[in-house]
Amino acid sequence: MKSFKLVSLEIVENDTTVKIPLHDALIINKEDDRFTWLLEAYTDLSLYDYFKKIYDENRDIIAEAVITKLENDPAFFQTKIVTLNKFENRISVLLEGHLRRKRRDYSEILLESLLQKGLSGEELLTEFKEKLKSKPKIKANYIP
Repeated sequence: MKSFKLVSLEIVENDTTVKIPLHDALIINKEDDRFTWLLEAYTDLSLYDYFKKIYDENRDIIAEAVITKLENDPAFFQTKIVTLNKFENRISVLLEGHLRRKRRDYSEILLESLLQKGLSGEELLTEFKEKLKSKPKIKANYIP
């Protein structure tokens, strides 16, 4: 198994994302024959009802995770909530799932979104370079 620091976590739902504030978090590649990953987030107590509803419905959720450094491209995981623990001021959410290997590279999604805005030529190149450095959030409908 290999563990990494989870620096950003968002839950993708339809055409929106829910940013999960992290007080502490990690992600573990179990390196098993099923290519399983574990994501644990220690987050705000105010999100308990949100996660409890998903847990009770036993539904899959897409987790967008940035690992190690905020500058890294996000990885997308198809997950389920394994455990949900409530503490005095925080909750712990443990997700188990699999990396979505079909996801497109961030740069490809960014380029597509800029083209859809009608940019071309030098304007497209300038905007692409700027946004590739700053890595802004791209609308969820661009997520594969």
